[in-house]
Amino acid sequence: MNCRHCNTGLEYVFLDLGIAPPTNAYLSKEELAQTEKKFPLKLFVCHNCWLVQTEDYSKSDELFTKEYAYFSSVSSSWLEHASRYSKMITDKLNLNTNSFVLEVASNDGYLLRNFVAAEIPCLGIEPTDSTADAAEAIGIPVRREFFGENSARKLEQEGKKADLIIGNNVYAHVPDINDFTKGLKVALKPGGTITLEFPHLLNLIKYKQFDTVYHEHYSYLSLYTVSRIFQQAGLKVYDVEELPTHGGSLRVYGCHEEDIKETTSAVRELIEEEQEFGMQDLPLYLSFQSEADKITHSLTAFLMEQKQKGKTIGAYGAAAKGNTLLNYGNIKNDLVSFVCDAAPSKQGKYLPGSHIPVLHPSSMNELKPDWVLILPWNLEQEITKQQSQVKEWGGNFVVAVPELKII
Repeated sequence: MNCRHCNTGLEYVFLDLGIAPPTNAYLSKEELAQTEKKFPLKLFVCHNCWLVQTEDYSKSDELFTKEYAYFSSVSSSWLEHASRYSKMITDKLNLNTNSFVLEVASNDGYLLRNFVAAEIPCLGIEPTDSTADAAEAIGIPVRREFFGENSARKLEQEGKKADLIIGNNVYAHVPDINDFTKGLKVALKPGGTITLEFPHLLNLIKYKQFDTVYHEHYSYLSLYTVSRIFQQAGLKVYDVEELPTHGGSLRVYGCHEEDIKETTSAVRELIEEEQEFGMQDLPLYLSFQSEADKITHSLTAFLMEQKQKGKTIGAYGAAAKGNTLLNYGNIKNDLVSFVCDAAPSKQGKYLPGSHIPVLHPSSMNELKPDWVLILPWNLEQEITKQQSQVKEWGGNFVVAVPELKII
């Protein structure tokens, strides 16, 4: 296998999490009796461009199906994040009724709703029917397709070039990152701006966030590598912000290479920080597997100990990262009895691999577990606040990443 960006042969394994089903492939009761699709979940690091990437097995249309169950609007904190961004970028770029905003992977309209409300023309690109339906229901125009150079060319032929292209948590999800980036180049107006948000690889390594690895994430990105990918496509990263979302993300600002936009000191400083952290040296990557193993063994031992004591264990948040953690630890419904989640699309279904039933949040009050394992640790504060009644019956919260912590 060769690097998806620079075509260098891949020799070095960053992380091997065995064989696992796609993390968002939630199961109906009838599907429990059927054989699940499972794929190797292994990451390599390219020693030339330092792109960390999954092994080639699963295809995007097998992961992002019409039943895809991730709806962005379920998280109140994410909706607030999108609202703040929309106001900020509208003011920054002086967007108005004559502008055109394009969002790639627009999901259920969690973000474009803000532009619709401001009467700024916009379009979402979203391949999954379930989320596209939800967006269209609130008045957001959507094209149901995967984005790349071909889809950008079609927009170009229709005279549609964007003043702003937005891609939140999609850049890591595309199997052909070069084609996707070429599409950004084609779809962007001269003088236009691209903003992409994605989890920062530095934080994944620093805070041992191995559970953010899943098949849908083809790439794990540093600013250095993203700058290289942009440059090859005739684009440049001219600014960057560090965000707290998803355990630590970057928001990069991009433009045409020929545009007169000066690169900020923030870009240079962050690339230097990455280099000092060791992100252009192999030892950092080759030592990561042992960190994932320690976390998994610690959680499994804790759950088994509590079970032996007769304690009941539930979970909150049927998140993709939770499925990675549970499946790598071979944690099933005999250890964790249920998981509550606010997303109607997941309720009544079962987690892939572990087959833990997904219940409505109100079930927490009925079942009153002794322990609640918070799977989306990045929403720890939001969840403990929403489910504060757990403390009333003597229950406790626990998170596993970056280390086992009782809250």
